[in-house]
Amino acid sequence: MPGDSMDKPNIVTCTAPVNIAVIKYWGKRNEELILPINSSLSVTLHQDQLKTTTTVATSRSFQEDRIWLNGKEEDITHPRLQSCLREIRRLTRKRRNDGVPCLDLSCLSHKVRICSVNNFPTAAGLASSAAGFACLVYTLAQVFGVEGELSGIARQGSGSACRSMYGGFVQWIMGNQDDGKDSLAQQVEPETHWPELRVLVLVASAERKPVGSTSGMQTSVETSCLLKHRAESVVPGRMAEMIEAVQKKDFPTFAELTMKDSNQFHATCLDTYPPIFYLNSVSHQIISLVHRYNGHYRDTRVAYTFDAGPNAVIFTLQQHVPEFVQVLKHFFPPETKREQFIKGLPVNHAALSEELKQTIGLEPMPKGIRYIISTKAGPGPCVVEDPTQHLLGSDGLPKKSM
Repeated sequence: MPGDSMDKPNIVTCTAPVNIAVIKYWGKRNEELILPINSSLSVTLHQDQLKTTTTVATSRSFQEDRIWLNGKEEDITHPRLQSCLREIRRLTRKRRNDGVPCLDLSCLSHKVRICSVNNFPTAAGLASSAAGFACLVYTLAQVFGVEGELSGIARQGSGSACRSMYGGFVQWIMGNQDDGKDSLAQQVEPETHWPELRVLVLVASAERKPVGSTSGMQTSVETSCLLKHRAESVVPGRMAEMIEAVQKKDFPTFAELTMKDSNQFHATCLDTYPPIFYLNSVSHQIISLVHRYNGHYRDTRVAYTFDAGPNAVIFTLQQHVPEFVQVLKHFFPPETKREQFIKGLPVNHAALSEELKQTIGLEPMPKGIRYIISTKAGPGPCVVEDPTQHLLGSDGLPKKSM
């Protein structure tokens, strides 16, 4: 009968974090399974500032699978989406066949509705696909009762999504098997490990990047000799050094490795033919500013890293945040009060010495930075218990408030 409880959809909502790689992933050895040519390591950012929220609903009354991203309906037949759906359904069947009680297999024939929103710019070099696919896989797993290792499924949606399945400091082990079963993410340290570490996301541009990561990577693998050298001869040693630096909370080593690896990643983009330019004049100015700031103190207090986009991510320790933010405000004067310049964790005011300004000595770039997101390391995906936070209504359609 229409309207009976059997038609009531099963609705689950979860959130998942953005991660920022400090040892970069760039290049696949298998495009279909998304297997990388090198291991990588990232910091999971706190969901209070940056997150994807995803609601998944299943019901026998739904006629077709549908997906909405940031308020717009998208193509549910996208191969990477289908990979994630297929793997979750396969694991559900396997669990039932293994004799796990209380698993109702009838849900496997139900169509799914997916609605996902980011609270940060999509496709602007802020790892939106990582948070998006991690959230999708985690939410689907809750809906279908799948437990255990999920990072291998998230990886098939977006490579770096496997690292967003955990909080804190996470490595993605490249693995060696052709089937990718050993290409998984693993937590190195939890988010509570290094409480003094702070992260500043400097949003220089919220526009979509001109060359997407997938096509950029493929061209680099085909044409860059430097990329091959990096993957085989540089990254293995760097991974070991970075894990040790994180475990020891050795900021100068962590910072230097982070900057060197970012620079080498962008060098491989330049070594790609034709070359790929993700950084812009604001990015270059931020790099100069960081090195001059550290030079002034003869101490590595601040580090930058850039993914496939112009936005800088700054790592520093809590005690240096107020002064460095003031430096950024001075050399990148914000637009007058049109938009809140500092979002996220509050930042105290600090005075700048004339000597520091003179040492840095760069020409100010007004409006170069649109805004700063102040954050820290945070936890992995989690379930949202409050049903009023569901993005989908019981009819399987996005709620109007979206």
